[in-house]
Amino acid sequence: MLSFIPARTLVLAFLALALFATLGISGDTAQARGERSDVIITFAGPPSQSDQAAVRGAGGDIKYTYTLINAIAASVPDQALEGLSKNPNITAIEPDITVYAVDAELDNAWGVKHIGAGTVHDLSNSGAGVKIAVIDSGIDYTHADLNANYAGGYDFVNGDNDPMDDNGHGTHVAGTIAAEDNGTGVVGVAPGARIYALKVLSSSGSGSYSDIIAALQWAVDAHIQVTNNSYGSSGDPGSAVEAAFENSAAAGVLHIAAAGNSGNPAGRGDNVIFPARYDSVVAVAATRLDDSRASFSSTGDEVELAAPGVSINSTLVGGGYGTKSGTSMASPHVAGTAALIIASGISDVRLALQQTADDLGTTGRDEKYGFGLVDADEAAGAPAPPPNASPTVSISSPTDGATFLSEASISFVGAASDTEDGDLTSNLVWTSSKDGQIGAGGSFSATLTDGDHTITATVTDSDFAAGSASVSITVGTPNENPAVSISSPADGATFDSGASISFAGTADDTEDGDLTASLVWTSNIDGSIGSGGSFSATLSDGDHTVTATVTDSGDATSSAAVAITVGSVPPPNASPTVSITSP
Repeated sequence: MLSFIPARTLVLAFLALALFATLGISGDTAQARGERSDVIITFAGPPSQSDQAAVRGAGGDIKYTYTLINAIAASVPDQALEGLSKNPNITAIEPDITVYAVDAELDNAWGVKHIGAGTVHDLSNSGAGVKIAVIDSGIDYTHADLNANYAGGYDFVNGDNDPMDDNGHGTHVAGTIAAEDNGTGVVGVAPGARIYALKVLSSSGSGSYSDIIAALQWAVDAHIQVTNNSYGSSGDPGSAVEAAFENSAAAGVLHIAAAGNSGNPAGRGDNVIFPARYDSVVAVAATRLDDSRASFSSTGDEVELAAPGVSINSTLVGGGYGTKSGTSMASPHVAGTAALIIASGISDVRLALQQTADDLGTTGRDEKYGFGLVDADEAAGAPAPPPNASPTVSISSPTDGATFLSEASISFVGAASDTEDGDLTSNLVWTSSKDGQIGAGGSFSATLTDGDHTITATVTDSDFAAGSASVSITVGTPNENPAVSISSPADGATFDSGASISFAGTADDTEDGDLTASLVWTSNIDGSIGSGGSFSATLSDGDHTVTATVTDSGDATSSAAVAITVGSVPPPNASPTVSITSP
């Protein structure tokens, strides 16, 4: 591929020579005749008005100014190409090369049934509503097997809104994709799909990549989901075309393309054509009724899938039916299957096509069949699965709103279940809004930091659907012992025997408040003597240690004590007095 790219060391004259060679004339003759070349000019950014003016100033006639890629398609005088290449905003100038329809004619029809599409239709999946663009020679939208599914399009060859097929190739392709299931003629792989005709091939079956880029841009703007591309070229059309396919694929369009009819009977060599060679495009090879490779089918590492491509019966211009062969006929089998997959609710369509293909030839992906024969029945045969339900999670401990003392061991208990996976309790992951992950499984204990916590138990099922439950708890400050005081009797007080003694005291707790009523009074001689904050009692004679005790809700205990004496107490024992009156 020749490009005018300032960073490369290309001789600028080479491009002009290549363009002249494309036209089949010498450089001298071209200059003498003032010859022009169709080119695609790529810019560093979206083409501006000044960029368009630069092309026109060089004598160029602008065909398209694209938004899908940063490029302009134009017819430019050959003698102006070198001057344009020096424009600092231009990164490449590439020939707008010709593409051709890819087909070869034989007899008989069998493909749609062979890939199992009929089984999918029996499950009420016809690809209804899926939008497929047939980028080809147009469609005979008056055909009785296509008219109900035709949804519009554009003729890029003639520049109008009437993409009527004047070649027949596009109509045949469209029938394989979406011929109606109306009891007559043939039925397509996705008879409920909406088909759009983007005409880029003329009545001769040839066209230009500049029109194809415009068709891709149209497809993105119209939210097309799948394109079928049964055309191509052996020559590399350049970076602008590749970018157009990549950008439209990134926008959500799945491109299916014919791998080409450039193969040889031995199946040797890498001869897949463009655009099927691109990574952003699914390249489709052709097979026979016995699942062997059609001798004309191109081979190479780029081949991704295979599909029936020999003697395929489908719709013809004018209302009839007929058979054609080629990878052009194989590609629409895959495009229709993609529509069935989309309608079944599967999101990664390309992966589904690869994983369900019936392996042919060498085990695994190979250069003749790719991943294998497309299998509509396996890829989209089952009804669309219901949305995956999230697992159910419950927390039985702690209860919502519970409070705990600081440093308390808290018990956590929960359960989790899932419709598809069953009991997932052992997979629970517990977190705290303050402490992060605190445990796992259905039951454990943990100590949390002081403060307000949101406790969440979470589980994820095999389909990555998550379920969770939460409770709020509070963890308090360290538990303090209650404060106890005795105001009566005074420490050291004495009382007569039989006297009624007044006992009074108070108790207070940080967490529980006033605990005076819970005071318990005891004497070391008489045992329990009373309770509460105030009472009177008579004690036995003797020296008493009177204690007032209280216990709070956190099992913290405090007490206060006084010593008192009740009754008379003998004076201290005196030594005997001795006297001598006589010797």
